[in-house]
Amino acid sequence: MRWGITSDDVIETILMSMIYGGQVETMMPKLHSTNFEGMQLIRPMYLIREADIKHWCRYHDLQFIQCACHFTDTCTTCNPDERTVSKRMVIKQLIAKLAEENPQIEKNIFRSVENINLNKIISYQLNHETHSFLDDYQNS
Repeated sequence: MRWGITSDDVIETILMSMIYGGQVETMMPKLHSTNFEGMQLIRPMYLIREADIKHWCRYHDLQFIQCACHFTDTCTTCNPDERTVSKRMVIKQLIAKLAEENPQIEKNIFRSVENINLNKIISYQLNHETHSFLDDYQNS
């Protein structure tokens, strides 16, 4: 069952980007389409937690069928068991494990991409141009 991009997806993507991609990035809540000029992609459930959606579905006694799309063979919300081997499921399990010790872990991961201090970053990219801390090092 998929309902769109949730904050859980955003949190997982942040960690996946860091751990598997060696970069700090996230899904944006709104962006311009690269395929269709003038069109924008919006993610209306960007700030909604999966657990809240599941609770709402149960409360309203909504039943869903398993998605037949082959891209969701390892759907992390449908098959949360050990058979699933997707990287997203590995990250989802890691976050759950970390949350046992720190219940604020999801909030902290999400907020980490809102609270970037560029004075503490070795380098970053902006509009396909790389900037280094050395660029202004002599002036500080």
